[in-house]
Amino acid sequence: MRVAILDDYHDTLRTLDAFRKLAGHDVTIYNDHVQDVDLLATRLGNAEALVLIRERTQIRAPLLERLPKLRLISQRSVYPHIDIDACTRLGIVVSSSQHARTPSYAAAELTWALVLAAMRAIPQQMNALKAGHWQIGVGHTVRGKTLGIYGYGRIGAVVAGYGKAFGCNVVVWSREPSRKRARADGYGVADSKEAFFAQSDIVTLHMRLVDATRGIVTASDLARMKPTALLVNTSRAGLIVPGALVDALRNGRPGMAAVDVYEREPLTDIADPLLTLDNVVCTPHIGYVTRDEYEVQFAEIFDQIVSYANGAPINVVNPAVLAQMRRT
Repeated sequence: MRVAILDDYHDTLRTLDAFRKLAGHDVTIYNDHVQDVDLLATRLGNAEALVLIRERTQIRAPLLERLPKLRLISQRSVYPHIDIDACTRLGIVVSSSQHARTPSYAAAELTWALVLAAMRAIPQQMNALKAGHWQIGVGHTVRGKTLGIYGYGRIGAVVAGYGKAFGCNVVVWSREPSRKRARADGYGVADSKEAFFAQSDIVTLHMRLVDATRGIVTASDLARMKPTALLVNTSRAGLIVPGALVDALRNGRPGMAAVDVYEREPLTDIADPLLTLDNVVCTPHIGYVTRDEYEVQFAEIFDQIVSYANGAPINVVNPAVLAQMRRT
């Protein structure tokens, strides 16, 4: 199959052990980011399979309708960036492993790195030191603090374990089945969402972005946080009502934030408020960007291509398409 891979910024995929799974296929890799439909249509005009790296590129009907040879989109995780209905209508299979039993340790580790970096103001202290200043303030320890885990799934449970190891009082808020699992694992559960935000010294978000969770964190939730509290988001920006976090930080509740995800990505506007506020630590959506994590993710993504080529698609998120798959 003719396979196109988008947005491999650092030309990493061809260096992975998992890349060998595509031996025998005609693979083209693009290292830049393009969203222009005309340019994408030109690049992908001969592609039979398209590999996406998370949600870096929007794949909508105006583009799909100009790709008559496309038969498969292969990726991992959620797919709000893909027009699934258009794919089904056009006979394009979308395969996306949901990795329900595989935590992203890379994302969990980055979450904890951001917690420590924000609580100790490590980036700010480093920048000050480079500018010739010695110690610009006093940080906070995490031991003894209340760590609030919002969403006790695969990643949230790992972060809770890190918090316990650092001596935090871990409290969870989530759907009832997840709260039940948290109790069974020995963690506290907040009495309510309101109490969760009010009592936590650190709140970290660990939910998938779906219709039910979009905007689940409101301005009122943030206003309940302590002036000394930290909000961490390594999941998706859309979990927070647009603009609410910046307003909350300017109002002093919470007092700090550490974020890896943004309402618009890639974020290249250096005047964006999150990049200019002194009480925010920012990273460019690198939660899953480690070589180890790439090996896990792309082994699954490439397996989906191999399975399709062998006539047995797997992890199909639009099963109605199977009766009308494109054939060449």
